[in-house]
Amino acid sequence: DVPKATEPRGDSDGSRRGSLCDRHCAAINNVQGDLGDMGCHLHRPRVPPGRLAMGWAGHGVLGVGVSHAPCRPPYHPPVLPAAMSPPSCCQQHSDEVCESCVVKTTLTAENAVEANKLSNNYKFGFKKWKSHVTARPWEDRSEIVKELYSDLNVIRGSGGSTVTCGNVLYLLLFGWWLSLLYVLVAAMMFITVVGAPYGWLCWDLAGYFLWPFGKVIQKVEVPKSRQVLGACDTGVGESSALLGGPVPRRWRPQCWVDARYWQCAGTVVWLCLGYPALVLAHGLVCVTAWLLVVLIPVAKLSARTVARVLLLPPERVVVRRLRMTEVPLEGEVILCCYRAVNPYYYKYAVDGINVFAVNLLPLVLVTLVLGYVDSHNRLTSSPVKFTLALLSIMPLSYYIGMAIASISAQSNFAVGAVVNATFGSITELTFYITALIKGSREGNRCYAEIVKSALTGTLVGCVLFVPGLCMVIGGIRHQEQRFNSRSAGVSSALLFLSVGGVFAPTLFSKVYGKLVCGECHNVTQNPLGHYLCHNCHFDLMENNGTLYYSHVQPLVYTVSLLLPAAYLIGLFFTLKTHSHIYDIHISDCHMPGHHHSAVVHWSRWRALVILLLSTLCMSACADLATEHISPILTNSTISQYFIGVTVLAMVPELPEIVNGIQFALQNNLSLSIEIGNCIAVQVCMLQIPILVLFTIFYPTNFTLVFSDLHVYASMFSVVLMNYIFMDGKCDYFQGTVLVMVYFILLAVYFFAPSPSGC
Repeated sequence: DVPKATEPRGDSDGSRRGSLCDRHCAAINNVQGDLGDMGCHLHRPRVPPGRLAMGWAGHGVLGVGVSHAPCRPPYHPPVLPAAMSPPSCCQQHSDEVCESCVVKTTLTAENAVEANKLSNNYKFGFKKWKSHVTARPWEDRSEIVKELYSDLNVIRGSGGSTVTCGNVLYLLLFGWWLSLLYVLVAAMMFITVVGAPYGWLCWDLAGYFLWPFGKVIQKVEVPKSRQVLGACDTGVGESSALLGGPVPRRWRPQCWVDARYWQCAGTVVWLCLGYPALVLAHGLVCVTAWLLVVLIPVAKLSARTVARVLLLPPERVVVRRLRMTEVPLEGEVILCCYRAVNPYYYKYAVDGINVFAVNLLPLVLVTLVLGYVDSHNRLTSSPVKFTLALLSIMPLSYYIGMAIASISAQSNFAVGAVVNATFGSITELTFYITALIKGSREGNRCYAEIVKSALTGTLVGCVLFVPGLCMVIGGIRHQEQRFNSRSAGVSSALLFLSVGGVFAPTLFSKVYGKLVCGECHNVTQNPLGHYLCHNCHFDLMENNGTLYYSHVQPLVYTVSLLLPAAYLIGLFFTLKTHSHIYDIHISDCHMPGHHHSAVVHWSRWRALVILLLSTLCMSACADLATEHISPILTNSTISQYFIGVTVLAMVPELPEIVNGIQFALQNNLSLSIEIGNCIAVQVCMLQIPILVLFTIFYPTNFTLVFSDLHVYASMFSVVLMNYIFMDGKCDYFQGTVLVMVYFILLAVYFFAPSPSGC
């Protein structure tokens, strides 16, 4: 993930040369700045301080410290003279120097679909997606990733002792009782007499599964001299020329020669008595290990045992211990495992879907079944159902995000823009609308306050917590990170505009509303003394609501029309007239021997079906969450403000937070910041106007008048974020400041009293 090339701008850009000089000089000084995904094999040499290796890379393009032989002719780049070094360039502002400083970053992808996805990541208003939407070429994968997808049948050289913490964990969790089960099954097979060969097999496998590391299960061929004509004759072999040693002692049936093996009496007894018990045990081990993710090698071990080893004739299964000086084994290796735990399995994907999203998918089914079948809470309580519904939103948000990214990457700009605008905020809007509908039916104003708290929590979290966390995690790996301050400035300007527009009706009500208090006490016992009042608020319904219906409500509708219009102007500015502010050029290049055709994980129709199904399940989960949130709001001692700004606001954004962290780890902080900014902008400029529009057709208790705490927290967050992002660079300390401020605001919400009406 490296900036690939620099292109000199033509004379037509001379009018922008002076204003862009500093920015492009900063891009030269930080070659490792705004980065993106790449699939080609790139080599980035270290550039000494004060020197920048530059050379002609074909077609009038300058290569910045990068050699890319397959895409450009090989060339040994000369070193710039001292007069042309970046520091002197940035100190001078003449047209000639600035012309040499104006650069353009080129990012490469494996194919056109990935290039389109990368391009969409840098478009304002499009969902930023880190994961690949196409299958990566196998030769481009690292050895660590290749090991994740191995079938545990590869014998490699000695890698040290097999006594590791992960292997000991396997022994404690699975090995001892799995080995004991095999011993019991072996005893049962010996008792049946006809199943004695399978008893010897289970006895060997008992020792194997107690400690399978450094051992191998092999499928061997039977010598022709032993293939007798009878269907079920038995005998004891003395030696095997194939293995060069004695054959394990077993009472071996000779009926594996053809399909009559399955008609043997011993096989029937095995399939009826021994095999089902072992299948259940290995199934339990497989599911448990798969859910723990890091133990997926154990899951593969169990699955391969059930599917291959236990269905082979016992004569053809041999268990051996590998030795360092042993020659390569002959015959097919079925199982060979060295480690039970691999921490890199968080990268594992099934058909392009991350393993965590796969593991959480059954949770969605359990949530829907419990929520709609057990409607009277006979099996579980309301808090449990609310927690399950909230957790189910996370994988559904992931599937919606990947479906949007897949459709956008395989479609033109217009289709991608429509899909992102339609489904980009569907996760949050689904929950908000269902909560407002339930509050309107019950006549409970608390639901509207919860929605306002969730909106404010999303805004504050995406402005402070998301970029701050990405800065901290990215700053641990990179001492200083740079980002495109001008593109971040566009989002910051829209944030200022949107926050001002959203809270304009609130400020208007503070100025012209009448302060009404629920209860007042005279502190000094003097009629002219001081009064202590409780539950005070600004009443907008004085004189039959004249102030609200004549002044505040028209202002709300006006703001709700202006904010989406400003959002569209921002889209037109960043995507059409001033798209050059991103300085990103996406190109697809192919290494020799690679397949040029893209193999997408999800086709457009498949992604569309998944998108619609995920949206439907999201609506159901949101309905269950709002249905069972009432006991939590009424019985909990925690402020409803805190529940709204934390749980309801940030849980749906967890997939976006993970994407931002992954971008930050690759030194691509621009996209990490844009993820938070785009969500915050969409909250103010799209989600809130949609909710206001919804209240026109379906009257609810939602009004665009927020509490003072929401106003102050939001405005302070936006001001602080713009102050941090002024210089276009950051480190982990600035990220820590943002995260600490976010936690301070959470503490304020935690100790704040519940809103009126709850």
